[in-house]
Amino acid sequence: MQLGNYSLSLTVKDIEASLAFYQKLGFEEVGGDIKQNWLVLKNGDCRIGLFQDMFERNIITFNPGWDSNAKQLQTFTDVRELQKQIKAAGIKPEPEADVEGSGPAYFIINDPDGNPIMFDQHV
Repeated sequence: MQLGNYSLSLTVKDIEASLAFYQKLGFEEVGGDIKQNWLVLKNGDCRIGLFQDMFERNIITFNPGWDSNAKQLQTFTDVRELQKQIKAAGIKPEPEADVEGSGPAYFIINDPDGNPIMFDQHV
């Protein structure tokens, strides 16, 4: 099962303070909009998202169809196929991705401790 690019989506209280902190660790902005209270930062192959007032908890995120530079892959497992495989393994997504069509879609599952894992396809 190819899950896609991995990142950690962090819920932050003060996006500017969080940005300054992670910049001290060598992270650089590669996406997002601080005016909309979200940023994507990168350090080598590590990618994190900072989200203020958007999510209740930190989220493990996989992006099918992207490499670590958010560039589209030639071949990848579509998010709908991943959802099908995960459901077949006995894990219920909530919410589920629309099973019809192609292109951008997402679904979320929770691990046994309630940690959310999002599969978010942008291509």
